[in-house]
Amino acid sequence: MTVSAVVFDLGGVITESPMRAFAAYERGAGLPEGLIRQLNSTDPDTNAWARYERNELDVAGFSAAFEAEAAAAGHRIDASRVLAGLRGELRPAMVAAVRRLREAGLPVGLLSNNVAPMERTGALGDLLGLFDAIVESSVEGVRKPEPEIYRRALDRLSEAVGRRVEATDCAYLDDLGINLKPARALGFATIKVVDPAVALAELSELVGFPLDAAA
Repeated sequence: MTVSAVVFDLGGVITESPMRAFAAYERGAGLPEGLIRQLNSTDPDTNAWARYERNELDVAGFSAAFEAEAAAAGHRIDASRVLAGLRGELRPAMVAAVRRLREAGLPVGLLSNNVAPMERTGALGDLLGLFDAIVESSVEGVRKPEPEIYRRALDRLSEAVGRRVEATDCAYLDDLGINLKPARALGFATIKVVDPAVALAELSELVGFPLDAAA
C-alpha cells in the first residue's frame, strides 16, 4: 500500500509524549504508576479530560473535575502539575520528516486533541506553518477517537490542497491505539508511534521514499 498524504498527531508523535511527565509526577508525588492514564481512560467520552479537550470546561472547571475524579479513586492530584506535563519537546527527526513530505509535494495535516487553541508564534508557530491543515479538538468541539474529527481532518486537508483527499489516500500516525482504531476503520493506513525511528521507517515504506534521519 502507498499513500499520497499524511496526517500526524502532535503529543507523543511530533513532540515527546506527556506520559513521561505524568509518570515523573506520579513517582514524585507517591501516586500509583499509571494513575493519570487510568483516570483519562475511565468514562473516556465524558470524563474531565474529554470535556476539557472539547472545550466544554475551562481550566478551573477541568481542575476541579479532574481532582474530584482522582479523589473518588482514593488519591489526591494537583491538576496544574498534570497540565504542565503537556508541554513536550519537539522531536527533530519527526519535524524533518514533515519538511521532507512537504518538499515532495505530499499534503500534510495535524490532528490533535488539545485543551486550548495552539499559539501560532515562536517555535510552535514555525512547526504549525509546515502543515496544510490543522484540526484541534478544542476548536472543533469533538475529539479523538470520535470518527467525526477524522472526517473533519480530511475535509480541511482537501480544502487546503484544492482536491479531494480520501482516508484511503492517507497515513495517520498516533501514539495511542484507541485513536488509531477509528482512523483505520475509516480507511487510513495507521502507524502507532512507540519508537519514532521505527514509525518513520514504516511511513517511508508507505510514501515510497526515505524519511528517517539517516536518509
